Amino acid sequence: MVKEKDPQTGKIKEIQIFPRYHQWSVVKLLLADVKDKGVGQRYLVQHSAGSGKSNSIAWLAHQLVDFEKDNQTVFDSILVVTDRRNLDDQIKNTIKSFTSISNTVAHADHSSDLRDAIRDGKKIIITTIHKFPYIIDDIGTTHKGRHFAIIIDEAHSSQSGNMSATMNTILSTIVFSDDDESEDVINKLIESRKLMPNASYFAFTATPKNKTLELFGSPYKEDGKTKHRPFHNYSMKQAIEEGFILDVLKSYTTYQSYYHIVKTIEEDPIYDKSKAQKRLRKYVELEPEAILKKAEIIVEHFHENVRYRIDNKARAMVVTGSIKKAVEYFDAINECLKNRKSPYKTIIAFTGDAEHTDASNPVCSTQEKDMATESKLNGFPSNKIEENFKKEPYRFLICADKFQTGYDEPLLHTMYVDKVLADIKAVQTLSRLNRAHKNKEDTFVLDFANKADDIKEAFSRYYKTTLLSDETDRNKVYELIANMEKHEVYTQKDVDDVVDYFLRGHPRVNIDPILDSCVANYKPLNEDEQVEFKSSAKQFVRLYNFLGAILSYGMPEWEKLSIFLTLLIPKLPTPKENDDTKELLKYIELESYRAQKKETLNISLDNKDYEIPPITPGGESFANENESDYLSHILDDFHKTYGPIKWENEDNVKATIKQVHLSVIKDEKYLNAMKNADRETARDECNDATNRAMQSVISACIELYKQYADNLSFNSCINDKIFKDTYKRAEQIN
Repeated sequence: MVKEKDPQTGKIKEIQIFPRYHQWSVVKLLLADVKDKGVGQRYLVQHSAGSGKSNSIAWLAHQLVDFEKDNQTVFDSILVVTDRRNLDDQIKNTIKSFTSISNTVAHADHSSDLRDAIRDGKKIIITTIHKFPYIIDDIGTTHKGRHFAIIIDEAHSSQSGNMSATMNTILSTIVFSDDDESEDVINKLIESRKLMPNASYFAFTATPKNKTLELFGSPYKEDGKTKHRPFHNYSMKQAIEEGFILDVLKSYTTYQSYYHIVKTIEEDPIYDKSKAQKRLRKYVELEPEAILKKAEIIVEHFHENVRYRIDNKARAMVVTGSIKKAVEYFDAINECLKNRKSPYKTIIAFTGDAEHTDASNPVCSTQEKDMATESKLNGFPSNKIEENFKKEPYRFLICADKFQTGYDEPLLHTMYVDKVLADIKAVQTLSRLNRAHKNKEDTFVLDFANKADDIKEAFSRYYKTTLLSDETDRNKVYELIANMEKHEVYTQKDVDDVVDYFLRGHPRVNIDPILDSCVANYKPLNEDEQVEFKSSAKQFVRLYNFLGAILSYGMPEWEKLSIFLTLLIPKLPTPKENDDTKELLKYIELESYRAQKKETLNISLDNKDYEIPPITPGGESFANENESDYLSHILDDFHKTYGPIKWENEDNVKATIKQVHLSVIKDEKYLNAMKNADRETARDECNDATNRAMQSVISACIELYKQYADNLSFNSCINDKIFKDTYKRAEQIN
């Protein structure tokens, strides 16, 4: 039985719930393995978003409280760790709702809470990973000799960076003494990084990263490699087939934005082409005209297709890429709702302050800019957002990096996306729609920013079972060290002295002069060299923090370098980037914008497991291949992609382009050039193959051929795209 409180009436009622088969199965299998192997094991549970992980975690915690092996209780305490506040509250409320264990549950906000919970015999302690650093000093040796079960929700992010090492240091039995030499302290720090033998780890996630799989997954041998897989998997595919969640990719509509920007000065200044293109895209996407056009599409679509869904209770989320963009959408959608005389209202969600132009204040003769919070814009406290979104007249939730993970609202039916989403972020964000409701038959996504193929690729990784193809190559650490050492920013003596002073508790007045001399060596480096050094330093610290938990052997030199770089990196100035493209915004003007529906798809995923590669530090090439060009040429190139062409029969054009694409990939001359010639020769053959394919489809689509033959910009755009999509990929298609 669980207790639920009605937010409207305050009344508490008891509801009897039963575990689904996958929830019952994972708990039983985990308990059986603990009974067989005892404390000190690691388990990865890959359960789809929306599959009821909170209940699975609550049942597991409940069963572990009094779990016995050889007539002895296995675990002294159960630690339930989450990575975000809203997930923390969700897990806490779920576990506390189990009345039979409510008296044994504590919530640790501070170090004193944790100490008191252990002293008072609380068996289940719920906290966030971010509170652990503040608990270390107070705990000391409290946990010495104790056994712990650590249940981690959304493990893909909970175990990144220093958090893994922090958690292990807390639970380890290692104590530093004043008599320890630096070498002794280093060795003890190495040991404290490793996953502790007095703890069992139960990691839950829907989207395991390669780090998570290697840290918690079950290893197995295949093809001479050590691979990793989840201990238990309840896949997205299975959850959809069983009706436990909805398929959010079944109705996926993409929109293409088209712009025309004009140059407002007679001169033709020269800028870095790549940087200018990025700045132009950002400029037009934040222009009020572009936001308003997309807001009109959103409001129209909601009223015509969404509002009556889920028994006339359907809600929509607008996902944006920045607070500024969220506020612009908030104002634009409100304006559209007002013009339409709509009964519905919006809620905005973001963290921090936002610059807001108040155009509604009748006292002001001109628009005044004000720093606004979400509570000021919404007219109610931030902690009421979730509660109010369930109520009328609120139907739109406009978000900037909030409510994209861990948010569970079955009334959420449609998502309007104007933010680039990749890999885990795409799956997490869109999965907010998948919660089932008795009157919810489908979902809808309208995407202004992403390609359907990219979304498909992201979801494919987590549709069935996610596997790790191999273990991390330890030699990558040596490559990073070599990248740093060649710039002669620091010496081994610098590392030894800083670490020795730091571990002996010397004041910063002794440490900072050494670090400052290293910074002085860093500053004369050119931009590419600074980028390489600082990037390699950050990657080394991240990679060693991870490897330190799983290596069976210690590396004192790596531990010392990690401490040194952790102290040095904050002092390194950001590499000076020679970017003069900011001023180009003064010389351009958005003449026209339109957003055009591209296609509505049922994105189907392949019925197969997905292997992801191990950790590979980036930064193999740090050189910036800058290409400068005139502003007029940059605008021409920009319009090749985003400029408008009005087709009489757009569907026929799209179908014919696909036909041309298939013809090119089968062209024998082009195939031969890809196999035996250099890239430039292959590019020439691809252009010739595209031209031949275009001539063969004249009768099928004369307007496509006419544009290709007469419009040089369109011709170049088609040739570029087909070459990019086909080069070195022919064998995958044939």
